[in-house]
Amino acid sequence: MKDAESQGGEKTTLPLFPLQTVLLPGAVLPLHLFEPRYRQLALDLLSGTVPDRRFGIVAIRTAMVREVESVEHVHAIGCAAVLRDSERLPDGRFDILTHGERRFRLLDVDHTQAPYLMATVEWVPDERLPAAAADATSRLASAARSAYRRYCESAWERASWTPPPPETSPAALAYLLAADCLLPLPDRQRLLEETHP
Repeated sequence: MKDAESQGGEKTTLPLFPLQTVLLPGAVLPLHLFEPRYRQLALDLLSGTVPDRRFGIVAIRTAMVREVESVEHVHAIGCAAVLRDSERLPDGRFDILTHGERRFRLLDVDHTQAPYLMATVEWVPDERLPAAAADATSRLASAARSAYRRYCESAWERASWTPPPPETSPAALAYLLAADCLLPLPDRQRLLEETHP
């Protein structure tokens, strides 16, 4: 993840992919792209038409929404995804692997720039913790890291996971732990919106 201080308030434009899921920073999300507009997005990501292979993923507010027409149809906070790997299938569909990068606030959507939605967003930084909380944060991070290690050792084969490096920040560690939890969409969205992860 980028330094939180460099994220705040800066506006940019991203392709937007509304989904019935929440992507967290640091998490991996595989996607199967079959709709023509998202096939085009994959081509644009791979060709460099979309800079840095980056697009936004934002959760749809309700499964009843079939077509996102405005920002009211989706949650206000989403996560930038970076395309890490892709496979084009013979019929033109794509299987892609994405990695959550940083959070954004959705300001506006545009249906006219591309076949897929384009969004104006601003980056959302984490708030700095007070200096007095540093010791407690360090202890909580250490306890969380140990609990996560025990969970992974009991739930996964050793080759299937790697513990977070010791230098992983408390915020990045919080997102990694949350990404592995089986949480309903509203809870994952609340975690994404939290400015003190």
